Amino acid sequence: MNIDHLAFDRTGYFTEFICDYLAEKSSLKSLYNSFPKLENFEARIAEKVTHFPDANREILYNRLRIQYKDVVISGETESHLKKLKEPITFTVVTGHQLNLFTGPLYFLYKIISTINLTKDLKKAYPKYNFVPVYWMATEDHDFEEINYFNFKGKKLQWNRDAAGAVGPLKTSGLEDVFEAFANALGSSANAERLKALFRSAYLEHGTLTEATRYLANELFGAYGLVILDGDDAHLKKLLVPYAQKDIFENLSFEKVSETVAEIEELPEKYGIQVNPREINYFYLKDGLRERIIEQESTYFIDNSELRFSKDELAKELDRHPERFSPNVIARPLYQEVILPNLCYIGGGGEIAYWLQLKSMFEAMEVPFPVLLPRNSVLVITEKQSKKLQKMNLSVADVFLKQSSLINKKIREISNIDIDFSPQKTLLEAQFKALYDLAEQTDKSFLGAVKAQEVKQKKGLENLEKRLLRAQKRKLEDQVQRMTEIQNTLFPGQSLQERHLNFSELYLELGEDLIPTLIKTLEPLRLEFTVLET
Repeated sequence: MNIDHLAFDRTGYFTEFICDYLAEKSSLKSLYNSFPKLENFEARIAEKVTHFPDANREILYNRLRIQYKDVVISGETESHLKKLKEPITFTVVTGHQLNLFTGPLYFLYKIISTINLTKDLKKAYPKYNFVPVYWMATEDHDFEEINYFNFKGKKLQWNRDAAGAVGPLKTSGLEDVFEAFANALGSSANAERLKALFRSAYLEHGTLTEATRYLANELFGAYGLVILDGDDAHLKKLLVPYAQKDIFENLSFEKVSETVAEIEELPEKYGIQVNPREINYFYLKDGLRERIIEQESTYFIDNSELRFSKDELAKELDRHPERFSPNVIARPLYQEVILPNLCYIGGGGEIAYWLQLKSMFEAMEVPFPVLLPRNSVLVITEKQSKKLQKMNLSVADVFLKQSSLINKKIREISNIDIDFSPQKTLLEAQFKALYDLAEQTDKSFLGAVKAQEVKQKKGLENLEKRLLRAQKRKLEDQVQRMTEIQNTLFPGQSLQERHLNFSELYLELGEDLIPTLIKTLEPLRLEFTVLET
């Protein structure tokens, strides 16, 4: 096994905003409290000790016990559940949608980053306990984003009508997905394990929430992962005072809008990940999950006939908090209200929108957690590694854009240097002399000189491209093999972790897959990991 690391900005797949955050750029420091370094967690622990009531711990523990009542759990998870009652116990959280059969590979990387950070924290702060938590996004309503997974280039999709939150969806209809998956898997020992896992999760559990909890527990229960469903009336009761400030005072909208304006004024011109709404809650009931919209003191539920006066909605919130579902702005606050949490681990897009929320947390008087981008990984199998060695391709090579990779390797393979950079430099020097001449004689000729320079540079570029195309035709076999291996490692010219399902790696590595990743990934290293198995 070989492990390599690359700076995120060298991969070409991460935004400038996230790369600058990881570089601790001074212009972004107002957007967070503590940068993700081990020594910075001490202040967050001290803050959480004074801001997380024992009563909240008791409610959290009791609700988790109820959520786990029909789940067979490991001794490690049992220990973590009990420790959550203790005031010296804190959490590290990641959240994710209920993607079918985990969806893309990065689901694994999020949870493993979370597990491994709790281990690092325990070593650094041994008198405290740290529990990894997976927050299931059971209230999400984007069914089309979660109803499939990719396997060997095919999209295995769950086709059914769906409305409202995805968690309560019945698992009927997944027999067809299982049959297609089983046929594609083959009959190896690892394939049979995958079939059994899918069957037990989705064909033997009634809802998507139950199936996902079972699956995550099977994969990570041995490491003490605690799985939490926020769609819970008792937990949401703790959110009511904060939901009131959002819905009736528009406090979240006001504070996040201020931060958005601050980010937009930065010279780097970063994009905005999410924009707040005046009200950042959906109304959730009987298959309905729709926005709450206020117009002239009347509160409408979008795409429905439901409407409330201010007093009526306040009573509804107090009596039925489970009917109020936080959106992307409010959900992070909900998480931090009900958990003794120190750190949120997420993808680049998630970290980007969390960085818009600090002023809202301050206004709500809720501690803001450390924000840590999850581990990002390219796994190269032994067979793929041998192919790369045979073609003399390095790790850095495969991260190049495909056209750049091909041109680079053609030059190396052919021993013909089809690179007109020297000629372009010479041309620029010659035209500099012509610019000087025109400047001294008649400035009206400067435009003509410029046009001629552009024309001749374009001619050189076209000639270079034609020669490269000719060389590609000559070396067609090598080009095809390079293209194939890169397309395998970067499906759709994107990161492997955003397309592949874990089952493809499991077929190759079997039960060693997760232990290998647990052993390899270092959450605080803040670099892209390349793992050659």
